[in-house]
Amino acid sequence: MRKTGTRFLILVTVNPATSNQDPEPHIVDLGKLTIDELLEEVQKRVQSSPDTKLKRKLASIVERRSLPAKRRGFTQKAKINGQAIFLRTGEYSDGTLGEIFIDMAKEGATMRSMLNCFAIAISIGLQYGVPLEEFVDKFAFTRFEPAGFVEHPNIKSTTSIVDFIFRVLGYEYLGRTDLVHVLDKPEVLNTGTDDWDDVPSGLEYAKAPELSSVRILNKSAGGTQAGKTKHTNTGKPESGLDAINAAAKSMQGDAPACNVCGHITVRSGTCYKCLNCGNSLGCS
Repeated sequence: MRKTGTRFLILVTVNPATSNQDPEPHIVDLGKLTIDELLEEVQKRVQSSPDTKLKRKLASIVERRSLPAKRRGFTQKAKINGQAIFLRTGEYSDGTLGEIFIDMAKEGATMRSMLNCFAIAISIGLQYGVPLEEFVDKFAFTRFEPAGFVEHPNIKSTTSIVDFIFRVLGYEYLGRTDLVHVLDKPEVLNTGTDDWDDVPSGLEYAKAPELSSVRILNKSAGGTQAGKTKHTNTGKPESGLDAINAAAKSMQGDAPACNVCGHITVRSGTCYKCLNCGNSLGCS
């Protein structure tokens, strides 16, 4: 590859076994290549070259993505065969994983140092762009002590501490349900039984009255339309007919029967009058 002015040229050698042309290098202008063709050509040359200087140069281009000073994450406590372990994570602002911390209770200095170094190495790899999927596929199902049953809501057994750590990370950040034994139950909301579902009375959006509290009234003298519904009010007459019936009932409490037609009379002053035949009783 050589640079002429502001244009980059690459030398491409044609294989004489697959071409009828002479085996001579051809100069290709990089500006005329697409991005896919350029990446493919660079990848072929990097893999075929025995010199690793270009590979190291390309690796130095990748920049470390630093975490914010104040970051979110979670702390997971669990017990592996009785051994307590604490896994802490640090996240970027977009929610992706950026670092991990591993602590164990009652561990020795050697075990603590090895876990700290392992967590730092994983964190640096994540910050340099290594996908979390690569770590999960590489370290899951590793086997060494302590191992066995786990006190965790989703993971019930593990083959090692490292296996447990990457099972948790794969489930929490990648949604790998194949790494856990018990899935989280979906939370069902808005079932109508919550406290806020009870509407206070007296508001404009209060519940509609039940059918047992609705009455249909006839058209009265005041111009009330037939079919209009009203709420019942105990102790008060609802129409003119009900008022007459209530008054007649109060007047007929001690009234005698008519001696002509037998109907119950009503009080009229000091006398009793029959509304059926017009006979009067008790008057001198």
